[in-house]
Formats: sequence, C-alpha cells, structure tokens
Amino acid sequence: MTELLGLLTKPLVSGWYVRHVPPSDPITAYTIPIQRVQAFVGIALARNWDIDEMLGNAEISADLLTEGRSRVTIQQLGGLIRQLWHVTDDELLGFGLRPVPRGTFRLLCMTVLTATDLQSAIRRFDDFGRAAPGMPPMRVDVENTRAKVSIDISRVEQPVDLLVDTLLAITHRFLAWAIGRRISLQLVQVPYPEPAFVDDYDLLFGAPMEFSAAECALVFDADVLTSPIVRDEASLNEFLRDAPAGVLTRRNYATSVSSRVRTLLAVGLSGEWMTVDEIAAELLMSPQTLRRKLRDENTSPREIKEEILRDAAITSLARGDETVAALSRRLGFSEPSAFSRAFRRWTGSPPGRYQP
Repeated sequence: MTELLGLLTKPLVSGWYVRHVPPSDPITAYTIPIQRVQAFVGIALARNWDIDEMLGNAEISADLLTEGRSRVTIQQLGGLIRQLWHVTDDELLGFGLRPVPRGTFRLLCMTVLTATDLQSAIRRFDDFGRAAPGMPPMRVDVENTRAKVSIDISRVEQPVDLLVDTLLAITHRFLAWAIGRRISLQLVQVPYPEPAFVDDYDLLFGAPMEFSAAECALVFDADVLTSPIVRDEASLNEFLRDAPAGVLTRRNYATSVSSRVRTLLAVGLSGEWMTVDEIAAELLMSPQTLRRKLRDENTSPREIKEEILRDAAITSLARGDETVAALSRRLGFSEPSAFSRAFRRWTGSPPGRYQP
C-alpha cells in the first residue's frame, strides 16, 4: 500500500464554495502535531532503528519531541514515513501479520478495478487477502442505510495510532478514487484510546471519531456501495505515479466550520484579514451563528488566525529560506522580538529550534 500514500490525498470537491488558498500551498499548509512524530519514534524504538539519523534526514530537531506543543511540516512527516517504508521494505509498513512484498498493492488494485461496483470491489479486497496472508482481512456490512467497512487488526498487538490512521485513510482514499467521487464518512472507529493533543482528525477524515472501539472501521451511506468502478489501468498508473508520499501529509477532508473559516482567513497572509462579518457572509450565516458554531468546536476566529500564523511561521522556518526578521515582518509583527514571544506561546520553543 505504500504506492498509495500521497496519491490518495489528492483534493476532492468539498461540497461548499469559498474563496481560498489551495491547501497544498506551502505557505498556508497545516502543520502536524508532534504526537504523530512521537508515534513514529515509538515504532522505530521498538525495532531498534537509528532514530537520530531518521530525524536528521527529515530535518526535525529531536528537542521538539519533549515539548507537547511542537509541530512539524507536512514535508517532514512525509520524509519520516518514506523512511519507514524504506527500512521495512513492506507495503504495510510492518503493520500486517507478516511482511507484504512491494508491488502487492498494485496487483490488488488491478483486481479491484475489474469489479462492477464498490461493494464487489471491497469483497475482492478480502478475497485477495487470502492469497497475501500479511494483508488484514476486510469485510463490508450493511445495516439499514449505513455501510461499514471493517479491517480486522485484532491479531495485531498494541496497534499504533499512526499506522491505524494510515491504514484507514489509505482504504478510504482508494475506494473514493475507484468510484471517482468523494465518500463522506459518517463515523470512523479506531481501537486505540483518544490521544492527547492530536488535533488533525477532522482534516484527515472529516467525520466523528469513536476511540477505543471494538473494530477498526469506516462508516458511510450504504447507497455508495452501488457506485460503479470507473477507473482503468491507465488511470491507475497515473494514480500511482508520484508514490510514495504521505497519506497523513495533505489534509483535504475537513468538514468542520473552523476548517472552513481557516480557509477563508488564510487569504490574510497575502492581503487583508477578513472580518467576522465578512466570513459569516461567505458561509451564509449570521456572525452570531458563526461565533456559536466555533465555540461548539472549542475555537474562535482569533485562535484560528493564530494557528494560521503559527503554521506559516513553522513552514517558513523549516524551509530555512527566510530570516526571522523578514518572517516577522511578513506575518505582520512590529519587531522580531514580538514574533519570537508569540512563537514561544504557540509552540513552547524559540524559532531557532525549527530552523535547519
């Protein structure tokens, strides 16, 4: 499945229109909570890998691991995941019951693409798994109007949240690609407890999460199962062309109001910051309703603006092509010392810790 990570993250239509900066723009991209990297380090420690070398190759300071507010760029996390593929030489990243040789997923894709509809394709996933014992079993169940695609990882001891999320995201992205339409998830079930400080589930899945669940599963409208498979071998080659990259590194499935507000506010990095009234008008709601919905999501326009500034700062510092003084001016700070104080408040570290 390594061939999919990144290609399965290509943007799909979100269903709502706003003026926006593309989510892949390196200036305005989201950053990733350090807890994702800590999960990766846990995998590496369990396998006695050279963590210092891996972090160095991804240009991530080991000092960031000890600060819970630290974050990394999407490129840095992608670099770590690519190293995981390289070290394991396994399309399931060491997650399966046994290694799955490279090229296995391409064969699986070819098998699935000859199915008539999505439900038949999912069943072929499971049939194929019988010939590749390292693949976790998959099944689809329908109850009333809901379909549940379950991936059986019950034989995996202490499943790591990073790998569980990657496996589910790969499955979701591939099924949506195969039918040529977005699959809106109603629920995502994961077998691990809710992690502290990880704030990117809406970006990754755009659906409610059920933690410590009995199953590892994706739940969506059962009508989607009758969607025909519309892809062919030629489109598959294009789909896999840029692999490998990180399924966790481009988030485009967010459905929350706060994510929509962020998309609008991000334009302020290259122009004027929108007011609350202007944002509310774009989203076809009153300012009072907007504030209430954001409160329900435990945020506010001010906090979202600060997150945009934080992520833009981290991305620039990690690239290393802009001085702190120039960065502080671009982000609207009166002087570098004011920016440094804000950056410490956002991340718990000085800007220098994020520079190459």
